[in-house]
Amino acid sequence: MNNETALGTLGIGHFIGQADAVGKTLLVVLLAMSLLSWAILALKGLTLVVRRRRSEAFLSLFWNARSLDAVAAEIATHGATDPFSHLTSHAMHAQAHHARYGAAKLEEAGSASDFVTRTIKKVLDEETMRLENGLTLLATVGATAPFVGLFGTVWGVYHALVAIGMSGAGTLDKVAGPVGEALIMTGLGLAVAIPAVMGYNWLTRANRVMVAKLDAFAYELHTFVAMGQPLGADAVTAPNVRPLAPRSQPATA
Repeated sequence: MNNETALGTLGIGHFIGQADAVGKTLLVVLLAMSLLSWAILALKGLTLVVRRRRSEAFLSLFWNARSLDAVAAEIATHGATDPFSHLTSHAMHAQAHHARYGAAKLEEAGSASDFVTRTIKKVLDEETMRLENGLTLLATVGATAPFVGLFGTVWGVYHALVAIGMSGAGTLDKVAGPVGEALIMTGLGLAVAIPAVMGYNWLTRANRVMVAKLDAFAYELHTFVAMGQPLGADAVTAPNVRPLAPRSQPATA
């Protein structure tokens, strides 16, 4: 009966109650890591779903528009709410700006095609950075949480053994409980790290797919905007898509 009562008092609650300042600090650190990683996963996951839906809607509108002017009107009406519309908006603005003012500054030097190319590359870099926001924290949590938990286990085992040695009770039933409680920290570290690592891999792959689609779209967008003509006859086009007409050039003084 005494053994059953002793076992009943053991567990994570008893471990937290007996932990010193270092052990409780490590528990707080693991809890903060877990909350931050889950918050990032929820936010990035929701953003990814919304961004994907908006991108699909814009691409459908873009490839079925009668002209780039219609695309520009749609963006002006509803705004650029996804990476593809953001890229398109900047590319068309760069082309119109260069056609109206020419190479007025050093960053605008070169032909209209060169200026549009630089603008597209800049927007692609910005979108890539936006997609990767928060991933560093997930990677850090996934890499460090197991070691934080392991350190907590080592610290807990050390103090448990010291307490057992001072009490003079070195039997197995006296040692197993405190040492087993200390192992909880390792489990908590793994519980924090595993979702962070899985979420990081999922978001990294999703971002890689999005960036690849943006790169492919940027090439075709540059052809339409800068050169005012569609791709060659050997280019792969989606079925049931009307060809785009070149955007009308703004009048020059």
